[in-house]
Amino acid sequence: MNIEPLLNSISKYISLNDQEIEYFKSKIFIRKYLKGQYIVQQGDVCKYECYVLSGCTKTFYVDQEGQEHIIMFSIEDWWTSDMGSFISQTPADFNVQCLENSELIMISHDVVEDLYREIPKLERFFRKIVERAFVASQKRIVRNFSLTAKDQYLYFREQYPLIEQRIPQYMIASYLGITKEFLSKIKSQLILEQ
Repeated sequence: MNIEPLLNSISKYISLNDQEIEYFKSKIFIRKYLKGQYIVQQGDVCKYECYVLSGCTKTFYVDQEGQEHIIMFSIEDWWTSDMGSFISQTPADFNVQCLENSELIMISHDVVEDLYREIPKLERFFRKIVERAFVASQKRIVRNFSLTAKDQYLYFREQYPLIEQRIPQYMIASYLGITKEFLSKIKSQLILEQ
């Protein structure tokens, strides 16, 4: 089981000895998903926190009119799940779907407490991950209120250059909260400005 990318990510925050690494490895597993498969569906309880080894996922909400609202994308070395559902073990507000064939490291909710008890410093690592996700979410809310659609797109393009090439434009538009036609106008305008 190749979990080196995750161990490298963990090592940015904490150091694990060989015994701790072996215990950690014994509690997680890798699962492959095909493009289009769901990791979590709205209304189901999210049982896993997932680290993306390869592939791309989208986290989205479907409103009562059937309109899809994309909350985030996840690619290699990112985490994905419905965090609120995972933590509280209540029905998920969001869907998480694979946009590409994906390989994920899965950590079940049942195992997390065991990991914290046996390797207490892992709690610090996961706290740091949640803190970063919370801050990113807060900053996104501020950007949505304060930036024009054009500036939001420019920010997206600058921050996530590896994502834009991998997903359809209508999904970027959904993430930005605009129509695909409006995104097309923004992109045309940017070309003219160059």
